[in-house]
Amino acid sequence: MTDPSSTAVPNDEKSSLLSRALLVIALIAIALTIFWIIQITHKDPFIQSALSLKGSEENGEQLFRINCAGCHGIAAEGLLGPSLQGVGNHLNDAEIVNQIIQGKTPPMPSFQMEPETMADILAHLHSL
Repeated sequence: MTDPSSTAVPNDEKSSLLSRALLVIALIAIALTIFWIIQITHKDPFIQSALSLKGSEENGEQLFRINCAGCHGIAAEGLLGPSLQGVGNHLNDAEIVNQIIQGKTPPMPSFQMEPETMADILAHLHSL
C-alpha cells in the first residue's frame, strides 16, 4: 500500500476552489460588460445626439430599404444579416447605434451618418 500524498487536495476543497474561481470570472465579466455599456452610452457624443432626437418612422423606413434591406430583408426578417424584428428587446438604443456605426459583427459594414438619420432609423426599428 502507498501512503496518501500530502500534496493531494481533498475533493471538497477542489470544488470550493473551482467555485471561487468561477465566481471571480463571472464578476469580472459582469464588471467589464457594465463598463462597456457605460462607455457606449455616456462617452460618445454622436450616440447622445442621436438618442436625444425624435426620428421619423417614414424616413427611417426609406433609409432602411436603401441601406439595410439587402442584408436584413425588406421587412427586417433577416437574410444574410439577422432578423431585426424586436431588436429593441435584445439591445438598447445605444447598443443598436453603436452596432450600426461600428459594424462590429462581420460582415456588417460600419455606417457614418448624421444624428438625425440615425434617429430616423431607430424610429423605424422601433416600429417593427
